[in-house]
Amino acid sequence: MAKRDYYEVLGLSKGASEADIKKAYRQMAIKYHPDKNPGDAKAEEKFKEAAEAYEVLSDGNKKARYDQYGHAGTGSQGGYGGGGMNMDDIFSQFGDVFGNDGSPFESFFGGGGRSRGGQRGVRGSNIRLKVKLTLQEIATGVEKKLKFGRLVMAEGLSFETCGTCKGSGQVRRVTNTFLGQMATTSACPTCQGTGRIMGKRPAGSNADGLVNKEEVVSVNIPAGVANGMQLSMSGKGNAGPMGGPAGDLIILIEEAEDPILKRDGNNIVFDLYINFADVALGTQVEVPTVDGKVKLKIDAGTQAGKILRLRGKGLPELNTNFKGDQLIHVNVWTPQKLNREEQEMLEKLRDSENFRPKPNANDKGFFDRMREFFN
Repeated sequence: MAKRDYYEVLGLSKGASEADIKKAYRQMAIKYHPDKNPGDAKAEEKFKEAAEAYEVLSDGNKKARYDQYGHAGTGSQGGYGGGGMNMDDIFSQFGDVFGNDGSPFESFFGGGGRSRGGQRGVRGSNIRLKVKLTLQEIATGVEKKLKFGRLVMAEGLSFETCGTCKGSGQVRRVTNTFLGQMATTSACPTCQGTGRIMGKRPAGSNADGLVNKEEVVSVNIPAGVANGMQLSMSGKGNAGPMGGPAGDLIILIEEAEDPILKRDGNNIVFDLYINFADVALGTQVEVPTVDGKVKLKIDAGTQAGKILRLRGKGLPELNTNFKGDQLIHVNVWTPQKLNREEQEMLEKLRDSENFRPKPNANDKGFFDRMREFFN
């Protein structure tokens, strides 16, 4: 099932401000909050959907990529991204939208809502890796195997139920006031809201019971990605303390500079250097593309600065059937040193009628040619 547009999820238009996005998310979260809709699976899915939309649209960088590339620009397609969010992730990440306690309902329902940290604990940190891709890899898509170290729960680590909160992760205090008794609920100070404490900690693990482990993951990078784009693999980051959920693996795309071909959006630009005799007489040359070399005919009388187009020989647009073109800029090479025989030949041609420049209205200047190609 295709993902819904994030703006549509929150009931917003594309030009929504940061305040509008936060307000819309808060309204959606209150409407579909699990405490308000106990046992309603559809409401919980809508709550998660709204949280995923807010995660992207509330972040300036993610929002910019989403506005340009859609879901593909945020890594939320093809097995990556926000689809793996769980309720604990949402409450831990977006508590500032609801208030310091992470829920807009606890004050209304007397703290009777679900335990936020009691089941899974604090979420682990994300891991960020850079992946350098060639233009050829970007053109076709590529599978990369990444090796990295991450914190995981040590083997043999055990936990015990917190004696202070009896596993709920919360403590309730009753205070006498002139209005009567007032009950407040807060995170358990002993277990920090996780509902349990560490029992046996294996040797070699850190204070949170975690050890460093080398891991190898296979990542399928789609064709058409761009420099600076990010993909994410949910749950492949560092494990959280006290058995908390793992963070994400964030993969930053970096383009390796090609010594011959240059990228301009989805187009590829190539500078062809050719001698005067070839452009005057016409010839056939081989030019490199991201798909390999192709033969190109140079017509007799081709002018220096002319831009030739190879349609469909550029880069694909992410998750579409569109492909850019390869633009070939013709440069006539002028020799810097001539021997006597060459000088004599050119001297004979210097005053020839055919060698005198005769531009007409059909001979476009450089800026006119560029405007023609890119508009």
